[in-house]
Amino acid sequence: MIDTISDPQQAIVAAADALPNMLTATSSAQNPALVYLASLSESSRRTMGEALNTIAAIATGDQLDAASMSWGQLRYQHTQAIRAALAERYSASTANRHLSALRGVLKDAWRLGYMTAEEYQRAVDLKTIKGQKASQAETGRHLQAGELSALLRVCVDEASKAGARDAAIIAIGYACGLRRSELAALQLADFDADTGTLIVRAGKGNKERVLPVEGGAKAALLDWLTVRGDVPGALFLAIRKGDHITEDGMTDQAIYYLLERRYEQAKVKAFAPHDLRRTFAGDLLDAGADIVTVQKLMGHANANTTAGYDRRDAQAKRKAVSKLHVPYQRRFGQVQAC
Repeated sequence: MIDTISDPQQAIVAAADALPNMLTATSSAQNPALVYLASLSESSRRTMGEALNTIAAIATGDQLDAASMSWGQLRYQHTQAIRAALAERYSASTANRHLSALRGVLKDAWRLGYMTAEEYQRAVDLKTIKGQKASQAETGRHLQAGELSALLRVCVDEASKAGARDAAIIAIGYACGLRRSELAALQLADFDADTGTLIVRAGKGNKERVLPVEGGAKAALLDWLTVRGDVPGALFLAIRKGDHITEDGMTDQAIYYLLERRYEQAKVKAFAPHDLRRTFAGDLLDAGADIVTVQKLMGHANANTTAGYDRRDAQAKRKAVSKLHVPYQRRFGQVQAC
């Protein structure tokens, strides 16, 4: 029995091993995961739904998903095992987002009567996962024009269906400033090739916005559509081995992995999907676009949020400081001529 194991680490391992046998499929009616997801906005529902599917896969050895797992059977030793697995697989920020989803589901499991108050309190007693110093991809950065070109080049040079799709995702992600959840939620019907517009329906707060698609971004999207075909469904489809296009839409996480693979191929410094959106805002503001226009394009409710993407102030400070003259020349660390 798990309770007889004295070593905590062994207990966690044993709990993880026991989970697939303990958590059996349950009816979708009043499933805590579905109740929890129904309380979220559409964009958050997609993100947290993927997190819960990941947790269910960890808990049941890939046997069940979030909608079929019996969440009310989870106990403290099981949630600790899940926490340990998440900490090993993901960055601290991603793992903690998964834990947030887990806490939310357990709370609804208690509300629905699948757990006692004591069982719930013990199960959600999970310490926040602390990470190392944030990486560049986690803290965010702006991509340079040459980096964007390199990313698109590796996609085009691949001369595959996946290459055409990935080029379109990168181009639209940057040129329209989309969140990865918004990219994943786009449907074929959302793009009007005649007017060159894209309707984003899955933005935060369920606010729709219409975005212009111009230049190279439109060209990349039209090339992908030539490959994709006109079958109704998701705009960006999953592609399996053998370069076979499926009818399944891509997930947020799939887009994350796609960009990770492409920046490694292009030998571009690591960046997060949101950095395409960050670069979109920064480049527009640098080019002289007014902040209200950028706010509308990004779907921000408040211009103060948009202002957080404005890098002009830092550039102005650097330009001002560069005008100062310090009468000193470097003496050490330079390569000397032979």
